[in-house]
Amino acid sequence: MLARQIARQQAVTARKHAVPTARLLPHLTVAASRRCYATNPASSWLQSNSRISTVFGILMGVGIASTAYGLYQFYTTFTTWPPEVRGDLRAGIKAKNQGDLELSERYIRRAWKTAQTLPISAFTSEPYLKLSGIAITLAEVLEASNRPSEAYETYSITLAQLRAAQAAKRLSGRERMRAVALAHKLGEMAEVYQRGPEKAEEFLTFAVEEVLRVIKDGEAGIEVEGKGKERAEEDEVGAMLAELELPWWVRKVDVAAPLEALGRFYAREGKPDYATTLYLQAIGMLMKPPNGKAGASTSVEDRCRAAQIMNNLSDLMSQANLKGAESWARQAHSVIQKTRELPGSAKDPEAMALCEQTLAAAMFNLGALLEMSGKIDDARKSYQESLEQARSIGMRSGAMEARGALRRLERAAGGQAGDPSSSPFVGAANKPA
Repeated sequence: MLARQIARQQAVTARKHAVPTARLLPHLTVAASRRCYATNPASSWLQSNSRISTVFGILMGVGIASTAYGLYQFYTTFTTWPPEVRGDLRAGIKAKNQGDLELSERYIRRAWKTAQTLPISAFTSEPYLKLSGIAITLAEVLEASNRPSEAYETYSITLAQLRAAQAAKRLSGRERMRAVALAHKLGEMAEVYQRGPEKAEEFLTFAVEEVLRVIKDGEAGIEVEGKGKERAEEDEVGAMLAELELPWWVRKVDVAAPLEALGRFYAREGKPDYATTLYLQAIGMLMKPPNGKAGASTSVEDRCRAAQIMNNLSDLMSQANLKGAESWARQAHSVIQKTRELPGSAKDPEAMALCEQTLAAAMFNLGALLEMSGKIDDARKSYQESLEQARSIGMRSGAMEARGALRRLERAAGGQAGDPSSSPFVGAANKPA
């Protein structure tokens, strides 16, 4: 599989940072009992089986943003829809926006059933983007109604339809990216709702492999629609893996998201070589300057998301490679500090909020790593910086954790501390997302 081929091709690079598999077993090592904080792209779904303190669980992540972009981009100009479904769609969306989920489901489900009876030509350009959009909107309403199993089945049916159309070479590049986003969503839902790790891996691996195929096909001129259009945003174009150029309609975050998600999956499954390689690829994707131009700057959003993955990579390494883990925590800190200085940072408060929250987490992580290395004075300084950062952004629970860590160090200095590995303030394992 392409995902595993990537891991093998970059094994030498990965092993410089990776943690040996035998030392990654949770709860068996001192490092495992003193885990750092990992930021979580799917905190709203994963509260039930999360092994990390909720202090940094509020962080938005790559996965959610990419999935939302890929799934919930909906045509609100209803004249673009066939007349047979237009009325039900309009009524369903209106009811959804008004909070009447039961009525919304009724209308949207009827629109979906009607849409499936129409010839595909009724949807004009990029028909599968529109057809899948109806189903995805229905699934979103089902999720909001606390009916995740029905939502999961709806997403699954929609992905199967897209894959069947792709097998017949009928999908545009953007329609294929919709399939990538759906597979990403299903992979994370499969873990949350106990569909089994095999199912989660199947979906996430497809998402990674398909996004790479889309990029390769676009570079080779195989892309069937949109290739001749002007690029909407020049700075959306990046490079990936072996200097592959992204089509103009693919954002860097859309590629990085499934890479990061599959990396998290392999981290949880005890396959750190694969996890590390995928994390590194996601970071490289996000940090690559537009068009690879020297001196060009990546966007604030991409830099903040890259810093978040760096923090998660630091967490992965904390079990057995403290030096590597410390290096990545410092790198996350450095990226955020430089991002603050970018001219566009003030224009993107949502992305900067992620940066500021990740900074609080990264400084706490660094403090824990330094403490594990016996560098108590440096650890105290890092915890203090985390405390001040958490206070400055109104992160009360984060400030509480940092204060707890500082108090523990004070007790240890006074000869009153017990085994620091038992402290609840030095977080938990790499958090699923």
